[in-house]
Amino acid sequence: MRTVTVEKQPLRTGVLMPTRELALAWSLILLIAALAWVFTVGQARDMGIGPGTMGMALPLFLVLWLAMMAAMMLPSVAPVAVTWARGIARQSGGGERAARTAEFLGGYLLVWTAFGLLAYGGLAFTGDLVERDPAAGKWIGAAAFALAGLYQLGPLKYVCLRHCRSPMAQLMRYADYRPPLRDLRVGLHHGGYCLGCCWALMVVLVPLGVMNVAAMAAIAVVVFLEKLWRHGPRLARVTAVAFLVLAVLAPFQSWLLPGLTPDSMMM
Repeated sequence: MRTVTVEKQPLRTGVLMPTRELALAWSLILLIAALAWVFTVGQARDMGIGPGTMGMALPLFLVLWLAMMAAMMLPSVAPVAVTWARGIARQSGGGERAARTAEFLGGYLLVWTAFGLLAYGGLAFTGDLVERDPAAGKWIGAAAFALAGLYQLGPLKYVCLRHCRSPMAQLMRYADYRPPLRDLRVGLHHGGYCLGCCWALMVVLVPLGVMNVAAMAAIAVVVFLEKLWRHGPRLARVTAVAFLVLAVLAPFQSWLLPGLTPDSMMM
């Protein structure tokens, strides 16, 4: 009896994952981001906008911060995550590939969670200052906008942005990483560059309000366009100028500082 061997259809040149699996990877990452947005918006509606940490203990703040970062950052990091998944496609089965991609995303979000510790300390400090002297809020807001604007124009911003916009060379270097925790290390490394690129954008949440959904959405759009739009570096310069203008206006326009105005808290 003759045995018929059915061979799998080879993938197209340059494609390491079938189109269906690529679409599935994209969909899962965007689904996680969408669920994080739903959770974040729900919490923000209950809490309103106020100065400092709004009475949140550190564990609760980190949970909300992690959800915020997943909502704001995962759409822009999805191409890198999918590219990494394509790179490991021939080395792993479907289940192992999904686990390794999740480990990559976990390392990435761990970097932003660590930054959340610094954010909590900064918000607690500014909240105490505003509580003792409400007039200090306008100068804190001006300083936050100025810091964000100046960093957007600085060289470190563009070193990190260049990596985030074209990570292929780094991803090829990551192939030399050895298990265990290889994918976690890759996520941590890329997350470090992403933090270097975007941390100053998060600083404007101090004057605008850490639970200000409109501000979060605007920053998420800026991050996405900076990394994926062909005019991303130019957009970074435009936002820098906008932040510096806001820094000048902040001491005289209290509506720019809902996150530093005690009576702005609404249920």
